[in-house]
Amino acid sequence: MTARSSSRRPSQEPAPARGTAVRGASPEATAGRSGVPATFLPGRGDPAGPDGAASPAETGRPGDLSGAAERPPHQRDHGEPLPERSDGPRPDLAPEPSGGSRGVRTAPPLDAGDRERLLSGAHHDPHGLLGAHPVRGGVLFRVLRPYAKAVTVLAKGLRADLHDEGDGLFGGVLPLSAVPEYELLVSYDDSDVTVHDPYRFLPAVGELDLHLFGEGRHEELWQAMGAMPMVHQEVTGTRFTVWAPNARGVRVVGNFNYWDGTGFPMRSLGSSGVWELFLPGLGEGELYKFEITRPDGSKTLRADPMARRTECPPANASVVHTSHHRWQDAAWLEGRAERPVHAAPFSVYEVHLGSWRPGLTYRQLAQQLPAYVKDLGFTHVELMPVAEHPFGGSWGYQVTGFYAPTARMGTPDDFKYLVDALHRAGIGVLMDWVPAHFPRDDWALAEFDGRPLYEHEDPARAAHPDWGTLEFDYGRAEVRNFLVANAVYWCEEFHIDGLRVDAVASMLYLDYSRESGEWTPNVHGGRENLDAVSFLQEMNATVYRRCPGVVTVAEESTAWDGVTRATHHTGPGGFGGLGFGLKWNMGWMHDSLGYVGKEPVHRKYHHNEMTFSMVYAYSENYVLPISHDEVVHGKRSLVSKMPGDWWQQRATHRAYLGFMWAHPGKQLLFMGQEFAQGAEWAEGHGPDWWLLDPSYSAEPDHRGVRDLVRDLNRRYADTPALWERDTVPEGFSWIDGGASEDNVFSFLRYGADGTPLLAVSNFSPVVRHAYPVGVPEGVAAWREVLNTDEVRYGGSGVGNAGPLVPDASVPWNGRPGSITPVLPPLATVWLRPV
Repeated sequence: MTARSSSRRPSQEPAPARGTAVRGASPEATAGRSGVPATFLPGRGDPAGPDGAASPAETGRPGDLSGAAERPPHQRDHGEPLPERSDGPRPDLAPEPSGGSRGVRTAPPLDAGDRERLLSGAHHDPHGLLGAHPVRGGVLFRVLRPYAKAVTVLAKGLRADLHDEGDGLFGGVLPLSAVPEYELLVSYDDSDVTVHDPYRFLPAVGELDLHLFGEGRHEELWQAMGAMPMVHQEVTGTRFTVWAPNARGVRVVGNFNYWDGTGFPMRSLGSSGVWELFLPGLGEGELYKFEITRPDGSKTLRADPMARRTECPPANASVVHTSHHRWQDAAWLEGRAERPVHAAPFSVYEVHLGSWRPGLTYRQLAQQLPAYVKDLGFTHVELMPVAEHPFGGSWGYQVTGFYAPTARMGTPDDFKYLVDALHRAGIGVLMDWVPAHFPRDDWALAEFDGRPLYEHEDPARAAHPDWGTLEFDYGRAEVRNFLVANAVYWCEEFHIDGLRVDAVASMLYLDYSRESGEWTPNVHGGRENLDAVSFLQEMNATVYRRCPGVVTVAEESTAWDGVTRATHHTGPGGFGGLGFGLKWNMGWMHDSLGYVGKEPVHRKYHHNEMTFSMVYAYSENYVLPISHDEVVHGKRSLVSKMPGDWWQQRATHRAYLGFMWAHPGKQLLFMGQEFAQGAEWAEGHGPDWWLLDPSYSAEPDHRGVRDLVRDLNRRYADTPALWERDTVPEGFSWIDGGASEDNVFSFLRYGADGTPLLAVSNFSPVVRHAYPVGVPEGVAAWREVLNTDEVRYGGSGVGNAGPLVPDASVPWNGRPGSITPVLPPLATVWLRPV
């Protein structure tokens, strides 16, 4: 069966405001609580209490009750004052005749060990100690409200003051036959507040949710974990859940309690390792973290791994979030699955959102990016990682908030607005996704509950040798579930059309960047990471099953067999395919850039670097990437890689793009390269848009390259021969792949109906007049449909104005006839049948 959440779906309306205004906490309560986490050393030890300790629900204690968390009336972080609570105090619970402490017996004292663990945040079952519970002779009430002067139980016909038991505990036994529907009146030095009692509620996460999570099969995990505004037992609030199986205790802290979690301990839900607490009245916009007591008794403040919204870095608290975006892309979603991506046009513009137009928000980007991409004819954008990350210099590849779009440019709904705008412009959205590793920040995932949890327990397996980060433990069911559900989450909640999975090679091999003796073979004695293979197969199978029309793309730089083969098809190595839809062709990128980076006089010695890709072109479904990785860190921009003077650099740049667009495989181009930016990319300032300023003397040079990219994409989209049979040998045929002395490459592409396109690239700086090119029979004449040397692109204007009629008397290149076009210098021309 498909694993779906069994917990009640949250209300789509925002949570109502909370209780009667109360004064701010005492100076002792707030001193030193700025929300900045302290640093603790990770330790070892055994958690207090048995893993399977029964919750109040399991012991039959009353649960169909209501409760609340109080909130002092300081101004919210967003600037608006706290409004009155709309749901209380209830008129039918107004104070009536009985009052004070008359009839309230002293409650039996808490066990000393329970009391100490409760107050220190290390108790596994606070609901068993707090709240209302039937006892012999009545109902026992116990409340933990630090800094309160008094606590009164309010119910119909009842007003009873609880006895002060010290340390913020209040308790008493009332002579009642059953637990009433009650609220709490909490008194401080100069004001009172009426609240629900959070410890009257049953768990707000279902048993099926916990079972599926334990099995690693909860495909909608975001519905069961994290902070979820919802209506629970007819009360509006927020449910908090977090996985911390090694913790001795967990408390919720946030701006609503001055970052003091003493009165907000969570309960452990048995052996699941999940901790839960429902806080009535809390709604979206609240900042929060989890205060975790480690096995050794030390404490750590952690952001929510499942947070759907975060503070803007460098701040790192999680934010309670409810989405209000109304999608308007139904037509796009319905149409994207009509044709398999490998048999459709697929031209990708890679973008780093933070630097494409520095300073723009998601909503401002939505006003500019779709129009720009559509004008240039790209079918998709690929966004470098959007998930929250603390260090901008990582470009998003060191993620701490896997379920939250970065807050640097706005809210999650703002990001949805951008995706929606791209879809309405007819542009698909791919997103870089990073399940290979995560950073060591002590407020995030690393040793989350005091012991290795998301990372592998073996330090040698956990440490990523290249980036100083930690690798996920793909063999642990809950970790695998966290990642698989995350892939589904972006596709379903944000309508992402594809995931480009980063650093796949580092996941697949146990010896990746490790020397002999630094890694342990798998159970078969091999170097393959079997857990990672299984995870990638499950991720791909799940995404393709649940999200029709979505594509997954692997950045995989080795010769691993079957990256884009179906998971149920076993290859010669004994493995099923990984199940990706496409794979970056890193070999083509490396070889072809090496070729064009040579002086023309030397290129004949490297001719095979441009032809070798066709030896393996159909082993996978490929994307030809000129990505951000190729234009940073001293590698130079694409045009700056080319030798010669400025004219020759631009000409080779244009010829290379023409060759790339005609070569089998989809194509990807990083921002700035579409207008021949000369400088490397830097995330601090982005593309050099000033190069396109008409007042700049060399503006026509850059505008010409951009005009070429626009025409390449338009001709590409209009020519099925360039994309219909990208992944089968029948779609390609060399005319002459061996003209090394001439630096010329010529080949044919075929559409499904057999209609051809002829591409000829001349990587020599000389004009080749009447250059013989063999052509297939059945075409009466050929016409030039694209020439990268056109004057409007910045070229010399050499070309073929009229039709080229084949001469059947001069067979050439093993073909029955030939044509003799003029080949412009450092240029690519495309020819189609007239």
